[in-house]
Amino acid sequence: MLQTEVVARSTGSKENRRSADGRRARTVRTRAAILDSAVSQIEAGDLKPTAASIAAGAGLSVRSVFQHFADLDDLFLAVADRQTNRVAVLYASMVYVGDFSSRLEAFLGYRVELYEFIAPFRRLALHHERLSPVVASRMQLAREIHRYDVERAFAPETEILRARGESTIVAQIAGLSSFVTWDEWRRVEQLTVEETRRLLGRSLAGLLADALDAEG
Repeated sequence: MLQTEVVARSTGSKENRRSADGRRARTVRTRAAILDSAVSQIEAGDLKPTAASIAAGAGLSVRSVFQHFADLDDLFLAVADRQTNRVAVLYASMVYVGDFSSRLEAFLGYRVELYEFIAPFRRLALHHERLSPVVASRMQLAREIHRYDVERAFAPETEILRARGESTIVAQIAGLSSFVTWDEWRRVEQLTVEETRRLLGRSLAGLLADALDAEG
């Protein structure tokens, strides 16, 4: 009798674990479906997708959306975190070596891949930045990473200029190569990706050449 009870409890415990595992798996799938729907709509250009449209895209009810996210800000923050993780992989793979031309080409190639990928999500973040302290903090972090990448790519040139007393060169490069500038050229001026890349390359090369010549 005792052995039978032990077997029964063991079987019940396994079934409970399987049931719990199944619920967790469904939760993960549902959350991922909601995020996928939100990402798809943002990529399509909708900077303010509604809970109803996100739910419809995921094949779920609006109630399901708010069972997994406290509100839309929480959902958009999760979208931003997903994109940040993808960008982090791209950033970690970047290495700047060689002469100025080689490093500039690598920097431009990275900017093309990065900015064309993050464009709809960065526009969404810029839209929400003034309204959300959390989004604002993420944007500040993104700008700090951008500035650090500038320093990585153009370390020899910026070190020379700083030694000569030029303290704003990194800020100048960071501003010129920022997403805001890229997006202005792409959306407002309607330049192609290659035209924007060439313009940015010429602008950066000219900026550093002029600064080095002027200080030399």
